[in-house]
Amino acid sequence: MATKKVLTELLAQYHQMYPQVTAGLESVGGVDAAKRVQAGEPFDGVLLASDAIDTLIASGHVLAGSRVDLVRSGVAAAVRAGTPGPDIGSEDAVKRAVQAARTLGYSTGPSGVQLAKLFERWGIADEVNAKLVTPPPGTPVGQLVASGDVELGFQQLSELMNLPGINVLGPLPPAIQITTVFSGGVAATSQQPDAVRELLAFLASPQTQGIKQANGMETA
Repeated sequence: MATKKVLTELLAQYHQMYPQVTAGLESVGGVDAAKRVQAGEPFDGVLLASDAIDTLIASGHVLAGSRVDLVRSGVAAAVRAGTPGPDIGSEDAVKRAVQAARTLGYSTGPSGVQLAKLFERWGIADEVNAKLVTPPPGTPVGQLVASGDVELGFQQLSELMNLPGINVLGPLPPAIQITTVFSGGVAATSQQPDAVRELLAFLASPQTQGIKQANGMETA
């Protein structure tokens, strides 16, 4: 879901450049997407976190040698709009903010996995789990922050920056920033692999940098 908006805008640009090409986009949670590809549902291209693409390549569901890294996406923190946010300018400050929050939320995707490891390293995993609110698949953490169900939420900046009702405090400090690389690959079920490769080449090209930056991401 972190790439839904940026891919929608990039595909619109691609369709303007190549009006004879029709490329449909279906955005779902990463876990669900991988399961559907593994189940043999026919797709032409697959765009997921790089480790998920590698897993699909290893299982034969994405063609070997077709992986193209597209964007790098970092994690940010947010609170409900109108709420004074804590300092997150350093690793210690983020730890204090996490411990002070009554409820916490982070995604079930790759960034959430890395956050859980960070909390374990800090020795506060049990403390965090006791007040963790896990969003349903496909539901942005920011939506739970906006509703007041989560006091302090963590998710990729691209998923937080355009949501109403929240105040984005900023990205995590460099010492603990979590960066996810999203990649694309040609699905083994594709009937037009060359067309997918052309699209992936465009999505990775320098001319897409502006749209990626506007969506809180960088070219991989």
